[in-house]
Amino acid sequence: MWYLLSSLNAEIKFEETPAPGLARRILIGRNPRWTLVRIALWVAVLFLGSRFVLLPVRVQGGSMLPTYRENGVNFINRLAYLSHEPRRGDVVAIRYAGRHVMLLKRVIGLPGESVAFSNGKALINDQVLPEPYIKFPSTWNRAPVTLAPDEYFVVGDNRSMPAEDHTFGRAKRERIVGKALF
Repeated sequence: MWYLLSSLNAEIKFEETPAPGLARRILIGRNPRWTLVRIALWVAVLFLGSRFVLLPVRVQGGSMLPTYRENGVNFINRLAYLSHEPRRGDVVAIRYAGRHVMLLKRVIGLPGESVAFSNGKALINDQVLPEPYIKFPSTWNRAPVTLAPDEYFVVGDNRSMPAEDHTFGRAKRERIVGKALF
C-alpha cells in the first residue's frame, strides 16, 4: 500500500500560475486600482511641487557667467529659506519688478554689514571676501554701504562687465524668492 501511495504522489503534478512579468508589475502593480491611486498622488505632488515649490527662472544677460549660462533655465527652491535666512555665497532669485521679472544673483553681504569694492575685490567690513567663483578680473571701485537689518547685498559673478552695465546692490529680504538649486 505504501508503494501505491508513493507512486500516486509521483504522478500528481501541481501547475503554478505564472507570476506577472516584472515590467507589468512595475508599471501596473499587482492591483490596478491602487496603481491608479498612486498615479493620482504622484500627479498631485508633481503639480503642487512645480507650482508652489520649484520656480523656473531663465537667465537673461551675462552677469552670472560662467556660473550660469545666458538663456539657461534654472530652478529656484521657494522653500529653502523657511528654516534659515539667506547665507553668504547663496545664489538667489530676487523679485525685481512685478511677479514674473526675477534676477539671479549671489549674496555677498548680510544684514548690518558694510560692503564696498576696491580694485575689483569685494570688501565686507573692510576685509577682502574670498570669492572662488569669480573667474574674470574686475576693476570695480565702490564706496562702502551699510546694510539695514532686512537687507542683503547681491551681485553677479561676472565682474568683468562695467559696473554701469550690472544690476547689483541692496535687496530687501521680502524680495528674495528662493535659492537656486544648481
